Amino acid sequence: MSALTTLLSPGNFVELFIREEDTCTADNSYNGDHFGARISAIFVVLIASAFGSFFPVLSSKHSFLRLPPACFFVAKFFGSGVIIATAFIHLLQPANENLSNDCLGYPFDIYPMAFGITLIVLMLMFFLELIAYRWIEAKLSNQSVDSNEPHTHSHFGETSMYVHDEGHDTEHSHTHGHSNAEYNIEDMFSEISEDIEKQSTGSSELDSAYAAQILNVFVLEFGIVFHSVFVGLTLSCSGDEFISLYIVVVFHQMFEGLGLGTRVACVEWPASKRWTPWLLCLGYTFCTPIAIAIGIGVRNSYPPGSRRALITNGVFDSVSAGILIYTGCIELMAHEFLFSDEFKGPGGFKKMIWAYIVMCVGAGLMALLGRWA
Repeated sequence: MSALTTLLSPGNFVELFIREEDTCTADNSYNGDHFGARISAIFVVLIASAFGSFFPVLSSKHSFLRLPPACFFVAKFFGSGVIIATAFIHLLQPANENLSNDCLGYPFDIYPMAFGITLIVLMLMFFLELIAYRWIEAKLSNQSVDSNEPHTHSHFGETSMYVHDEGHDTEHSHTHGHSNAEYNIEDMFSEISEDIEKQSTGSSELDSAYAAQILNVFVLEFGIVFHSVFVGLTLSCSGDEFISLYIVVVFHQMFEGLGLGTRVACVEWPASKRWTPWLLCLGYTFCTPIAIAIGIGVRNSYPPGSRRALITNGVFDSVSAGILIYTGCIELMAHEFLFSDEFKGPGGFKKMIWAYIVMCVGAGLMALLGRWA
């Protein structure tokens, strides 16, 4: 027992992950070639990132620039596919590659750490969203979190979409079945009260939906930005593969920006927050170019193959993968296709098929980029 206690002591446990002595590569593959192109990558990636993230916001109904609705439709679902492919191909796979490197040793050689971390983050995301929804709804309705009164807001739309309330129908039928002679002043005030209550409930649900969208957008930005920083560092310190990686990163950042920008543009931003979407897009636009500039500055000393770098990149990629998998599958696929009103009514099925095709194209192109980076 004493030996086990010593092994699991805080100092020894941390040393398992960050110990200095290891057999991992202590340098990088930088060879000094194409230095001018590496400098140009800062500005080219900046432009590509800006175009990808700002285009959906500019084409949305909230922008001063009015583009055809088809532009936003394509950008929205193309970006959804990009986010889903990014999670699996550009985050989870590299994370697994980093955290399963033979040089890391124990405990990485006995367990698939990347998948474990991704699973933990996915479950944690779901739990935090459950708590956030309960807190938001309780706050909006001035009720405690332990209230037993039902709430109707969820990812699955309004309860009335799939639950048939026979009691309500009966009451509604009874109330409006009165003849004019039986209709009295008490019935009139009762109906007015019901209308006010419905309007208040609708307002609370809109506020709850807005708060949920804000939460999802900021979480998505967090996951994408962390991933983009490591993309910039990798590009600037790469060796013989720099040219192919350069081209891939430009498209990668543009497509990923489309995914983030469409989510930002979908939020009904109030007048007091009208600059928030532009700031979010601006943050994404600059994160990778700044990382490229930092990477050029430390190109001779940054060791991407070292134990610390492998673990750091692997852990952050795993966390980002969990965030994007949850967001992609729940928020973008299930919510947008199954439980929204966008594809209802005449022509809705055809529109849904086109949206699905566009999403598959986005996922396919982003997955194809994984062949090179």
